[in-house]
Amino acid sequence: MIPKEARPGDDTAGLLFYLYGPGKRDEHADPHMVAAWDVTVPDPGRSDEFSLSDLALLLDAPVHALRGRRPPLHVFHVAVRNPPEDRRLTDEEWARVARELMHAAGIAPHADDQGCRWVAVRHAEDHIHIVATRAREDGRQPDTSWSKLRMQEVARRFEVEFGLRRLTHADGTARRWAKTGETEKAVRRGLPEPVRETLQRAVREAAATAVSDADFFGRLAAAGLRTKQRIAPDGNVTGYSAALPGDRDGGRRPVWFSGSGLAPDLSLPRVRERWSGPPVKTAAGTADAWGAAAEKVRAAADQLGAGGLHQGAGDVAALGDLIVAAAVVSPHSVRSQMRKAAYEFERAARAPSARRMEGRARELYRESTQVLSHSMSAAGRNDTAAALGFLLALVTAVEASRCWHQAQEYRVQAEAAGRAGRLLHEAVEVTVGVNAAREYTPRPERTAARKGTGPRAAAEPGSRPMAGVVEEAVPEHAREVLADPAWPALRSRLAAMEKAGDNPAEVLALVARRRELTSADSVAEVLTWRLDGWSRQRGATAAATGKGPSPTSPGGTGRTSGPPRTTGPPGPTRRPPGDEQCRSPRRAR
Repeated sequence: MIPKEARPGDDTAGLLFYLYGPGKRDEHADPHMVAAWDVTVPDPGRSDEFSLSDLALLLDAPVHALRGRRPPLHVFHVAVRNPPEDRRLTDEEWARVARELMHAAGIAPHADDQGCRWVAVRHAEDHIHIVATRAREDGRQPDTSWSKLRMQEVARRFEVEFGLRRLTHADGTARRWAKTGETEKAVRRGLPEPVRETLQRAVREAAATAVSDADFFGRLAAAGLRTKQRIAPDGNVTGYSAALPGDRDGGRRPVWFSGSGLAPDLSLPRVRERWSGPPVKTAAGTADAWGAAAEKVRAAADQLGAGGLHQGAGDVAALGDLIVAAAVVSPHSVRSQMRKAAYEFERAARAPSARRMEGRARELYRESTQVLSHSMSAAGRNDTAAALGFLLALVTAVEASRCWHQAQEYRVQAEAAGRAGRLLHEAVEVTVGVNAAREYTPRPERTAARKGTGPRAAAEPGSRPMAGVVEEAVPEHAREVLADPAWPALRSRLAAMEKAGDNPAEVLALVARRRELTSADSVAEVLTWRLDGWSRQRGATAAATGKGPSPTSPGGTGRTSGPPRTTGPPGPTRRPPGDEQCRSPRRAR
């Protein structure tokens, strides 16, 4: 939750007409009042007898009644916005937020009937605007000297109460969120995301693997971005801006975003820090690129933060670049999880302290990044068997960064690392399922059994109880799986697999044997991820051979279970080796 206090103004009516109007580009939807200083104040957006001018007069009445000098800028304006991934709050919840913010700002303290007048207007799903006048009913002016800090403290409390993403302020590490107008512009143009987010990702991918200024700007051009450089009088390049082709403002001019405007660590000086120091080693052949990178990542995880606070900040920054580069070259079956992990770890890669880009861990992470960037462009990017070892090493590294952030009391960064670690856990288990499907050879008697001959005639698809399948395939975990909240998702995967013509008990037993389950916090969830990987690989095989799944063919099942789950409480699913000293509590059964 982000409360942003605007500059004070002097036109109450003009601001109200804008908030209740269509907006600059018709982006305002259903403008209405959610709260006011007096519950009897009518909503001009839903009343034919009470106009916006009437509301402006009511708000300004204490200002006009002031004796002596009136404040030249008497309009107090605050916009309160939630990040895009947060749930949508109800009008009643936004009303509570508005009242508490006005109390904290000193505009209208609780149990003070002489406070200032204010209204809260909502014209979008994710934010409200609060308009107040700086004149109390008793003729005094409010004390708002600490309003910004106190409103931020209120926002932190509501994030916990409402289950929103917990943010922090004043540490300079928050990402630059797309504005409402940018989001609505993307919707009008049919884009999957705002242009700002597209540029953030493209510039970050270029910065993660670049080794010089020329290489960086060359990668931006190769990604299809427009760039312009800021050149000082002495001829040195001091900054840059990027734009997406076709993105123009109302005057048909390109919309440029500076590097620092995209993210705190994408300004040109911070980008250059990545290739400061001696050149990194990249002597690894294509065949062993995943293995070489995994070895370096495991070694770096043991060294992360060993050189002190500032060096640790540089270490996690280099780890963030590695995850970004790995997401680009990762196998297609897990690329979605890897991109999301890179997105989540972005905040963890920006520690609040100053960073020093040196030390053994940073050097190893940079070497791994260059190994993957150079080798995977030639071959091996879909070798999931080789990639599995690297993903396991990356899980260990991210967990080490989470422990380091916790030790420094960087709560937001530690939570971001935890979310990224969960997505990497999912990528590991999906890879296990993919590898199982690739190496799977159906038994010769399987076809005959499916035709109904012999004592193992199969039941009609969908008629087999999936609880019995679990008890047959993983008897040692059956009780735990059936009581797990993730059991319904696993059951739907098994049912879809049987409907597509595979033996669910045989497949479940096969993926369960591929990797131990004793350290998993949720066995049902881990098995679900592995079955997702199995289905993706079988579907890819069927598409490549041109054969669809059938009850008598070992062809692919396709992705019958819908898109992978992307929501849920953050936290690692299984603990990597060496986690004894920094362990999250096991989820209650």
